[in-house]
Amino acid sequence: MTVLNRLRPTAAAVLWSAVSVCVAATPAALKPYVSEDAPVLVLMHVRVVDGTGTAAVDDQRIDIEGGKITRVQSAKLRNAYPSNAKILDLSGKTVIPGLVGMHEHLFYPGPGSSRDGLPFLVEMIDTGPRLYLASGVTTGRTAGSMEPYTDLSLKRLIDNGEKPGPKLRITGPYIGDLLGIVPQMHTLADAEDAGRTVDYWAAEGVTSFKAFMGIKPEELKVAVEHAHAKGLKITGHLCAVGFREAAALGIDNLEHGIVVDTEFLPGKKPGVCPAQEAAEDFAKNVNIESAPVQEMIRDLVSHHVAVTSTLAVFEVSVPNRPPMRKMLRAREALSPQAWAAYLQTRSGIAEDNSPLSAISLKKEMQFERAFVKAGGLLMAGCDPTSFGGVLPGFGDQRGLELLVEAGFSPVEAIHIATENGAIYLGENDRIGSIATGMAADLVIIAGNPAQDIDDIEKVERVFKDGVGFDPVKLTQSVQGLVGLR
Repeated sequence: MTVLNRLRPTAAAVLWSAVSVCVAATPAALKPYVSEDAPVLVLMHVRVVDGTGTAAVDDQRIDIEGGKITRVQSAKLRNAYPSNAKILDLSGKTVIPGLVGMHEHLFYPGPGSSRDGLPFLVEMIDTGPRLYLASGVTTGRTAGSMEPYTDLSLKRLIDNGEKPGPKLRITGPYIGDLLGIVPQMHTLADAEDAGRTVDYWAAEGVTSFKAFMGIKPEELKVAVEHAHAKGLKITGHLCAVGFREAAALGIDNLEHGIVVDTEFLPGKKPGVCPAQEAAEDFAKNVNIESAPVQEMIRDLVSHHVAVTSTLAVFEVSVPNRPPMRKMLRAREALSPQAWAAYLQTRSGIAEDNSPLSAISLKKEMQFERAFVKAGGLLMAGCDPTSFGGVLPGFGDQRGLELLVEAGFSPVEAIHIATENGAIYLGENDRIGSIATGMAADLVIIAGNPAQDIDDIEKVERVFKDGVGFDPVKLTQSVQGLVGLR
């Protein structure tokens, strides 16, 4: 018999309550960024967009206890509040599930190039996790790593309450390379090397893998086999391998969408990546409604291959996009050198004024609508790469706005960015929607994104496992640091 069993019931209850409070106490490292940590909360008179794709419901009540949602009901019902609950009146506000970002990174283009011009990516050890969380990303899969040991360490620190950030799902280092351009990437020697890479990093703790542009069919085949043998999934930003070929080889997920698929380029050679040539041909000649493209979509759906939308990273290559007013937050967060580099490249794109990137963006939007209409699982992420300007979290919010521009309703866009990612991860019984028993990963928005998706930027508070973080404090703590750390 334990000490607790021997105590009288009332005394035991008091002791258990004290223990619970102690366990739930906010770690000291997180306190500067936390605005709400009451162990029992009731969110009253809030509009709920539950992440499932159903319509918003006004004047709702959400009870939170022990980091989980214990009840969702109409605020008009007069059920008693939980004992010792703190009541928050959120009239006029909207709550959505925490975003489940499925193409995130913890690195950003470095400040300039080395003397020989080689690109270099800087690990966002502080800025990345804080900006993701501040923007409402409560779960994020890193779709490829430059410093996998750093990413794994950051995950442990966040999980232990030593740093603020989302629930990270770490993808290993890129399997394949950017055609030998980025020295931080490992160039595969052969198919055996691909399998060895998967085995090593799976043992180190990563939970997914990403094939990259230079990977060849035989290398991808072995990487898929080794990942699946461990019950892990593999995604890909492909080039040398086309989408239908990848689906036949067993890939689980494809990043970016048709805009990077090279299989429609006339004369495409097996195992060769014609990135620039294929990109130009796509903009000029590929018709989303054509029989070959529609057949490819059906093939992906039949093989249960998911697609990750990353519209924000493609938008920056379109002249004068995004609108400069959308970049004001990025300007504050970026280092002066990173902001200057972004402006210089943006200006060059505007001066060149090529219509091809705008055409490609529109076609990618058409593809994503067609893929979902055919029954495909579309997810979303921001991919803070390219030449800069796409920042963690901010880019995820912009991605939702672009999904609406693509023709999805705001509620559909929120569904894509929340529950769909959770479904792919196999975690939709815990995250990605608002329902009894789910983790209290919630985003409080000052406005109604179900009507105006731009309100997705008006984040007032982000709950992760029932702890409410202040987005202003998180973003202010990393002002001027993106591109440096």
